[in-house]
Amino acid sequence: MTEHLNRLTPRQIVFELDQYIIGQNDAKRNVAIALRNRWRRMNSPEDIQREIIPNNILMIGATGVGKTEIARRLAKIADAPFVKVEASKFTEVGYVGRDVESMVRDLVEQAVAMVRTQKKEEVKIKAEQAVEDIILDALIPPVHGSGPSKPLTDNGSEEMPHSDAELNQRTRERFREKIRNGELDGRKIEIEVQQNQMPNVGMIGGAVDDVSMMNIQEMIGNMMPRRGKKRKVTVEEARKLLLDEEASKLIDMDEVKLEAIKKAENLGIIFIDEIDKVASSRSSSSGPDVSREGVQRDLLPIVEGSSVNTKHGVIQTDHILFIAAGAFHVSKPSDLIPELQGRFPIRVELNSLTEGDFYQILKAPKNALTKQYSAMMASEGVELEFEDGALREIARIAFEVNSEVENIGARRLQTVMSSLLNDFMFDIPDVIGDGSQLAVTAEMVQEKLSALVKNRDLSQYIL
Repeated sequence: MTEHLNRLTPRQIVFELDQYIIGQNDAKRNVAIALRNRWRRMNSPEDIQREIIPNNILMIGATGVGKTEIARRLAKIADAPFVKVEASKFTEVGYVGRDVESMVRDLVEQAVAMVRTQKKEEVKIKAEQAVEDIILDALIPPVHGSGPSKPLTDNGSEEMPHSDAELNQRTRERFREKIRNGELDGRKIEIEVQQNQMPNVGMIGGAVDDVSMMNIQEMIGNMMPRRGKKRKVTVEEARKLLLDEEASKLIDMDEVKLEAIKKAENLGIIFIDEIDKVASSRSSSSGPDVSREGVQRDLLPIVEGSSVNTKHGVIQTDHILFIAAGAFHVSKPSDLIPELQGRFPIRVELNSLTEGDFYQILKAPKNALTKQYSAMMASEGVELEFEDGALREIARIAFEVNSEVENIGARRLQTVMSSLLNDFMFDIPDVIGDGSQLAVTAEMVQEKLSALVKNRDLSQYIL
């Protein structure tokens, strides 16, 4: 678990984040330190490991400046289970008390899925052999019986088979080679796919919490017999359907659950967005503010560290990294209850994006919008290029619209790029055919987006 983290120094983590996120260096440094501290804790003496708690982070910044993207990319870099929740969702009816624990249960489910995928990859070769045998049985049913061995003649060739079983075996091996080479992918065969007859369970009477309901459904599902369903599919489809099924048979799910819980406890990241929506003013003590403070108090034991019961086992939240984020336009971080403030000791303010940032966002990241549009058009055989002056003009327009209407950060670039390129996307491939080349110039940007800049009422363009 720690081998991958061992290679990720704070500078290396920031370098990886720089591949996708422009600016926000302070936020990147803090999340890099927090991630490296996990490796440091797991490699500390055992008597002090339990005492080292993560420094949870509170990100403060307007929408579209990269708060969610930083947390999401951090989880991918660390190969860690990641869950994003909206704090405002817990203000809805029914989201009080135990239901706040659903984000921890979601984290465990994510960890189980990650570990299961990893284990399936480890047994993939054995599973593929089992799938080949099933497909062969459907194509050439085996003939059971003992026959003499296959001696070679003087010239090295095999003798004629002396029994049906021997002929059947030779035929099966030839077909096995054809299956591996993909020569039989289009042939139809009939296979049996296992189906778990999971009934819909409802409870009459008192309320039943989520964990109890999941346990009841799983218990009843295990009691029901697994029935096979006959399906007629191609060899290629059969390989996909059966591979997952055969790999699952080779995996010890108890081992998967234990490893997943350990992974979630030590590497899990929970991103709580819109935390400012549950912050309440101290001057008010009634109405919705009471509900908001109640939500904060429900979140508090999860962030502090507690035991949460899931369908896969009990998980301790003491060492899960929590990253909270909010714009805090109306409220302030100090409006959170003191106990919750104390559990987010690291506060990072993310800067609003400048015109220069927009230019870099269009040019530098691996997943830049310009590269995305170029890739989509390349799939139609059309080459798309952006001149440097065009990128600067797009950045200028996006920044200007954000300043005059509503600042939605980098998401504004999606609106601008869509308005700029929609005509091209519509004409491909009917009008603009395969082999065409398109060059986006500064003059073209000004011409196509002039209405967008002049119109002060831009409600139709706001996402």
